Amino acid sequence: MKNYIKLSILALAVTGLTSCDMEAPSVSSLDGSSIYSVYSLAEAEVMSINQSFGETNSYRGRFLPYYGINSDLETMSAGTLFSKSSDDKVSLCNYNTLANNQQMNEPKNAYAKFYEGIERANLAIEGLKQYGDIDNRPEMGQLYGEALTMRAVIYNDLIKAWGDVPARFSPNNNDNIYMPRTSKDSIYRVLLADLKEAEKYLYWPNQNNITTSVERCSKAFAKGLRARIALYACGYKLYGDGYRRSNDKALSRDSMMLIVKQECEDVINSGYNKLGGFKDNFVKLCQDNTGAGAESLWEIPFSDGRGRVLYTFGVKHNSKDQYTEQSQGGANGPMPTLFYDYDAQDVRRDITCVPYEWSKDRIEGSTDMPTIDGKSTKIHAYQTLRSISKWCFGKLRYEWMTRTVTSTNDDGVNWQYMRLADVYLMAAEAENYLSGPAAAWPYMKPVLSRVLPADKVAALQAKYTASKDAFFNGIVEQRGLEFAGEMLRKADLVRWGLIDKKMEECKAKLTQLANREGAYADLPLKLYYKMYDGDGDGLAESINIYGLNHGDTDEAGKDMADYSSKEWFVDSKTGTNLLADDYINGIYVVQPSTHCLWPIWQTFIDASNGMLNNEGMLGQLNK
Repeated sequence: MKNYIKLSILALAVTGLTSCDMEAPSVSSLDGSSIYSVYSLAEAEVMSINQSFGETNSYRGRFLPYYGINSDLETMSAGTLFSKSSDDKVSLCNYNTLANNQQMNEPKNAYAKFYEGIERANLAIEGLKQYGDIDNRPEMGQLYGEALTMRAVIYNDLIKAWGDVPARFSPNNNDNIYMPRTSKDSIYRVLLADLKEAEKYLYWPNQNNITTSVERCSKAFAKGLRARIALYACGYKLYGDGYRRSNDKALSRDSMMLIVKQECEDVINSGYNKLGGFKDNFVKLCQDNTGAGAESLWEIPFSDGRGRVLYTFGVKHNSKDQYTEQSQGGANGPMPTLFYDYDAQDVRRDITCVPYEWSKDRIEGSTDMPTIDGKSTKIHAYQTLRSISKWCFGKLRYEWMTRTVTSTNDDGVNWQYMRLADVYLMAAEAENYLSGPAAAWPYMKPVLSRVLPADKVAALQAKYTASKDAFFNGIVEQRGLEFAGEMLRKADLVRWGLIDKKMEECKAKLTQLANREGAYADLPLKLYYKMYDGDGDGLAESINIYGLNHGDTDEAGKDMADYSSKEWFVDSKTGTNLLADDYINGIYVVQPSTHCLWPIWQTFIDASNGMLNNEGMLGQLNK
């Protein structure tokens, strides 16, 4: 069962923060010594950090929907991008974001909420160290490790999005209220040390009743996060003098890859988590199955009334229907080329890339269905094709849920921050760098073996293990196919130094796809589809599609009995491509590598007492 976020007593009292999600107990006399010596009170303080994840304009409604879009695999599901390139939402994603962006430039935005979470973590870390007796009380040590880990999560995301940011590792006081930007490298060093310390106190998944849920930080997650941060720390980043790797010897590739190797191997060899089936992981996520020990390592916990996960990344539903009372989903989706990048037998393809949405209209033969409140009505919807520029991600689906979403904007599904497949592929990447492809392959193989036939896995082994470079290219390819829609790709491309190359390739591939040239020359002009009864209820709500696979032909499609057709590539009336130049040219409008960061929003610069600005770095930070 999902945990509900608990209110922070001390953080609320100190900062004066409130939330529409929580009600504060009446506390006037408690201080740090009283709170952090009592487990239940200390736990409430640490769990209050989650509130800052779930605030309206924090991770919930601003960071998760926008950071990570656009990559070479993921984009907004919009028909036009270039003509709207200065639109506030579009410009968050096209590498041309300005400090006065109206989606972000307000005082309760993600940037502020991240520091709110950091402040709560700082208070908990200081209080537990001073009063929690963490070395003699393991349950208090667990809380201490969780606070360190969640603070590392937030700082890591701050750096990904904003680069150099103020480093505040102690509670607010007169000396640190106003701070300048701090080198990201120095922050990375602190995070790596913090997570190493956290590991000493955290339990493995299911080792204690606290870590039976993936909504609580475990040793496995802390180790996985430390590996991820080590990869970012030694990767390419945007500095004031260019887009490059760090010059800090402490963050060298050799030393960081050793950390990645050790941490990932610890997680894998511990046996506390298992991969399981690819689809199973996402079904469990949609069903609020938060039990630890499977593939999920840690999830940002949203209560039923918070979180825009399916709202943003789910398959689109156009009406209140048999699966949901929320007409949302489909805001972000895969690049139109992604489906065609998969092998046709790859299990991940049809789970990740969905070309349909659920109808606004009632299915033929169905009647109105009463809603939970018994007052309004919902329809029995059916699957209907979208357009080539509006694919849906399919890893998250209302139809997989076991409860009905009734909120207008929030669905309550957790955000899966890390899963075990990531640990395997990080291990493979580090082993390839340190020892070569033969040592790395055993870590890639389990990820591929669950989604591809044995002969296809063997063919990829021969291809990838030919050399270190070949295996690295395999990592780039497989991380994309494995994690599309999980908002890891953009940061991966940045740290690999491939963001410019891959985004340029993306435009070239989109142009070829639009014109059915090159690798896409063997695709038919149209798609052909037929409805069928997919769930045995006597109503044809599901869709069979012909025309998406290489080698499918219009001639064969036209001859298929009872199949209808839909224009997919060309508008027959105008003769224009349905994957328009406006869409392709708007994927990015300036050089991605020098514009891969968001600026600090103007409202925070104005309130910084002259300590913050967007100068001294490349790209949009000079604007």
